[in-house]
Amino acid sequence: MINNLEVYLTVENIFLFSNWGVLPFWLLLLFAPNGGITRFMVHSIIAPFILGIAYLFMVYQIYLDNNFLDGFGLYLGIENLYTVFSDEKFLLIFWLHFLSISLFVGSWIARDSIRYSIPKFLTGLSLIITYLTGPIGLISYWLIRIFFAKKISLNE
Repeated sequence: MINNLEVYLTVENIFLFSNWGVLPFWLLLLFAPNGGITRFMVHSIIAPFILGIAYLFMVYQIYLDNNFLDGFGLYLGIENLYTVFSDEKFLLIFWLHFLSISLFVGSWIARDSIRYSIPKFLTGLSLIITYLTGPIGLISYWLIRIFFAKKISLNE
């Protein structure tokens, strides 16, 4: 049975499913940040769990290709990073990593903005920027948060 599934679980399909699959989670964060479905689907372990399964499957595929240790070469220099990213399986793992962490940060932004009563428009802008650029969205939210929390806090 798993062999039948592997025909559909190509790198390209996982990439497309993960890219399109995170959009409903982001839309829930934008339009219903405190809704029951959002709390269940986005603020819980469900979204990272789904992306984590794809991540583990790609790690397994890399293991089967006998080049699992090649990924650790990225810590040795920028040239090695080019080499690692030239393998589409490693590249997909990093993309899944980025999607997971960005969604986690977006989820935190949505919950934190409710706590400080930050207007949805400003929160929405930060969420969109986070979706597109990750850390820059977090910085934009932090700058907005300073005015509503009336303090500068570097830790939570």
